Amino acid sequence: MIESVSIDPRVKVRLAKNLLLLPRVPVVQAFDEESARIFRQEMSIAHRSGQPIIPVIIDSYGGDAYSLLSMVDTIRSAKVPVATILQGKAMSCGAVLFTCGTDGYRFIAPNATLMIHEVSSGVPFRKAEEVVADAKETNRLNKKLFRTMDVNCGQKNGFFWRLVQEKSRVDWYITPREAVRLKLANHIKVPSLRTEVKVEVALDY
Repeated sequence: MIESVSIDPRVKVRLAKNLLLLPRVPVVQAFDEESARIFRQEMSIAHRSGQPIIPVIIDSYGGDAYSLLSMVDTIRSAKVPVATILQGKAMSCGAVLFTCGTDGYRFIAPNATLMIHEVSSGVPFRKAEEVVADAKETNRLNKKLFRTMDVNCGQKNGFFWRLVQEKSRVDWYITPREAVRLKLANHIKVPSLRTEVKVEVALDY
């Protein structure tokens, strides 16, 4: 995403740089505890900047589902619209977070790729009881994440889950056009972010 800053020539640039709190644009490339912490921090700074919209760039292969859910809650608590911008790839957790952008503000680059699949427990050989417990938790996470996508995209409950099942539970790669058709994305483009600093002179009487 291209960012531009325009400062009125009547404003001394050195002073403007000291006073101006530029918009924050969080970038998500991984899903782990540290990434979730940084994301919360970046979103908090964005709110304090007073910007009317928070763009979030996603370019990730995915990661930990629990860290993803933390980021989902962070976006849901936003007081202003959140624009999600997919540049490169949004796979697994990345695809779910992408759908959390405010409806009408989900952008996918023309050459970007979405990928959706089931949650993987990744549990090594363990006791039978632990395997059963892990299977239940994996099933819970699957239902929660797929339901999140259904709600975000205005689809009926179970919509994306059924489509993944039809794909024989393999990685499901989605093109930008398919993403728009499925309501995962709203626009096939990368928006730009413009910041203007103006000085207005008026005669009050």
